[in-house]
Amino acid sequence: QVTLVESGGGLVQAGGSLRLSCAASGRFNSINDMGWYRQAPGTQRELVATITNGGTPKYADSVKGRFTVSRDNAKNTVYLQMNSLKPEDTAVYICAADARRTFYPYNLYTYWGQGTQVTVSS
Repeated sequence: QVTLVESGGGLVQAGGSLRLSCAASGRFNSINDMGWYRQAPGTQRELVATITNGGTPKYADSVKGRFTVSRDNAKNTVYLQMNSLKPEDTAVYICAADARRTFYPYNLYTYWGQGTQVTVSS
């Protein structure tokens, strides 16, 4: 029902910036919460940031003050602006979106993207 495609990952030096994008496509009435997760080798997947349909953001303590999540509902896209990047930010960043299915019982479902690699060198 919803396909998420991330872009913007890459290699950056510590202290640098990177902007990730995640575009949603498919059939849906509207997308509720959207967010970013990340997973590094040997670690559990962790929540980085979320943003509600109305634009209210939340952040993991590890990225507060450095990352900014935003969204463009007209384009069904969520962004993650990452500043002051640290080597420990290195991970695969995965986009997620909650949307109601378009068929009965119209339940809320979480869709996941394939992820984009972010590597921060020291």
